[in-house]
Amino acid sequence: MENEAGEAGIKIPDWTTDAFLGTLYERTAARRQENRRNAGKPEQQAWLRSRLKAALGGFPERDHPLRARKLERTEYKDFILERVVYTTMESVHVPVMVQIPKKGQGPWPAVLACHGHGSGQRDAAGLDELGRELEEPGIHNRFAVQLVRKGMLVVIPEIMGFGVRRMAEELKANPHYSSCGTLASQLLMYGRTLAGMRVFEAMRALDYMASRPDVDSSRMGVFGFSGGGLIAAFTAGLDERVQAAVLCGWANTFRGSTLAMHHCIDNYLPGLLLDTEQPELAGLMAPRALFVESGDQDPIFPVEHTRQAIAWLEAHYSAWDAPGQFAWDIHPGGHEINGRKSAEWLLRKLGVGQVPGLEAE
Repeated sequence: MENEAGEAGIKIPDWTTDAFLGTLYERTAARRQENRRNAGKPEQQAWLRSRLKAALGGFPERDHPLRARKLERTEYKDFILERVVYTTMESVHVPVMVQIPKKGQGPWPAVLACHGHGSGQRDAAGLDELGRELEEPGIHNRFAVQLVRKGMLVVIPEIMGFGVRRMAEELKANPHYSSCGTLASQLLMYGRTLAGMRVFEAMRALDYMASRPDVDSSRMGVFGFSGGGLIAAFTAGLDERVQAAVLCGWANTFRGSTLAMHHCIDNYLPGLLLDTEQPELAGLMAPRALFVESGDQDPIFPVEHTRQAIAWLEAHYSAWDAPGQFAWDIHPGGHEINGRKSAEWLLRKLGVGQVPGLEAE
């Protein structure tokens, strides 16, 4: 049989680039494995934090005054909602929802809520653009309301690139399209990453939380979903003010998820795979409290790879002599927040009452 060039017996090469990327992963595997073996050592933890921070790109200085001010206050059935604005850096203004429990008395334990891709902060609160409660909670499952009902003050910043914080032209062109691609590509030209800017702003949110007189700054946690899970994981890994973290729909492996299928560009950071895989980055939280939640039908963070991450994290927390600080739940669902165990776990870890009988499945 002849090929298109008319020559018999010559095998046409595979022109695709899949094998090239696969080879890169295999050739860097030994270095990652060596780092993984040392992950339970404090000096290795400090080194990995420095690598993560370098991959996130340059951070602005955190000395810009927040100048937080309250815009309005509204009462709902289960909570009081304050709408606040503060500045994280020069020319950058952030709209923030603050949900305050109606029952009990502060200072409250506080949770930073990091929403995923979608309409922005109102997805976490389960509100429409007019502030009305949605009939259908969507994949975010109104998770911020779940938390405030349990006695935690919840702070929900609009994450850069979503909602009203998109690029002006994209905001006008499509009300449901994020600005992740535009922001990520242009920030790279300045040696920064969109993930880095989002982590920096999450740290500024912690600054704001700690400044509120109705917050107990010794009991601050973070709850993140999907892309918000990345922000929550990296912020908690770098900022030890976070005492407990819940990661929903994110914990996995790079090879099983972000390298295996299309993901938003904000998930990709330069150089990380030279030194580490995704579970080790989540493990920067150790020995502080960490909970992983994922759906068994999640199409973009496949459950078999989430289970690999969980197995490594269980061993990692044992190496830190803190096995009781790690828990997890695989729920029957897709790429969504369930909250059947994670909300109660966070409640307990931040010291609000006692919730017995929480065992991971």
